[in-house]
Formats: sequence, structure tokens, C-alpha cells
Amino acid sequence: MKTIVLGVTGSIAAYKAADLVSQLTQKGYLVHVLMTDSATKFITPLTLQTLSKNPVHTDILVEEEASKIQHIDLAKICDLFIIAPASANILAKLAHGIADDMLSTTALALPNIPKLIAPAMNTTMYQQAIVQHNLQTLASFDYQIIEPKESLLACGDYGKGALADLDTILATVEALLPL
Repeated sequence: MKTIVLGVTGSIAAYKAADLVSQLTQKGYLVHVLMTDSATKFITPLTLQTLSKNPVHTDILVEEEASKIQHIDLAKICDLFIIAPASANILAKLAHGIADDMLSTTALALPNIPKLIAPAMNTTMYQQAIVQHNLQTLASFDYQIIEPKESLLACGDYGKGALADLDTILATVEALLPL
């Protein structure tokens, strides 16, 4: 069974992670979920744990088993890593090697495997030069970017920044990690 580690960050689009986890597990992938603290304000870890059938990791300092270091062990078993939705904050952390939570620390421990990022944020944020620079930096580090779509956003603005359609994300995953 192919293993996917899914990172979920603080974005209104975090609720779509439930459907993503559900569809990935139904297709036969083993899914482990990592959530930032801000992601847990939008959707509960219990929801994603129930759908993935695996513990959801939210805190780098909480180890379920004394003999395991979760961020290292998850990186070792991971066949594909994806962050959906990916906030501007996680893009900046990863582009600059900051590892201060479970998600960013696990990302830095990954071997040479497919890595996907699906940004989701306000259009003005997405268009900022620093965010675009961080995306280019991550692309140079072999992250594949799944472009956000143009849509009506939660804030009422219309523009590019909404999480890509789940069909697009799933097709990208399946192309990189066929079962």
C-alpha cells in the first residue's frame, strides 16, 4: 500500500482536507495527516483521524511511542508528501528551512520523493512578490506546485487563490503515485 503524508494548514479551505483524505483512502492509499495549530481552528483532528484511520499529528513535542520519533518515522514511510491547503506561512517556512512544528519538521526530513503543494489564500496574498518568490524557491527544491484556481474567495474577493479542485489534486497524486 502506498503511503501519503498530507499536511493541512490554517486556511478556510482546510475543510476540503476531509474530502481529500476520504477520497485518497477510498482509492487505496494509506494516509497520515499532519496539522498545523491554525489548521485545527478550521477542522478538528478527530475528523481527519476518523477518515484516515490513523492518528493525526499536531504537535512535534508529543511522541506517541517513546521508541519512535514521529516526524522522522513518517518521513521514512512516506511515498508522496502533499500540503493541501498550503498557507503563505508554510510556504515561507519551507522556503527558508524553518522547522518549528510537526508539518515543517517532517517536510525537512523527507527523502527524495514526490512533494506537492496546493496553495490557498486571498488573491492579494497569493500575488505578493514574496509569496511568488517562496513558490519559485520551493519549485527549485523539487516541490511541484498545484496552482490555485480563480474563484470567489471566502473574504468576498474574486481572483486566483482558491484551493485547486480536488479532482485536479487527486489526478496529480495518482499520476505521481499510481496504485
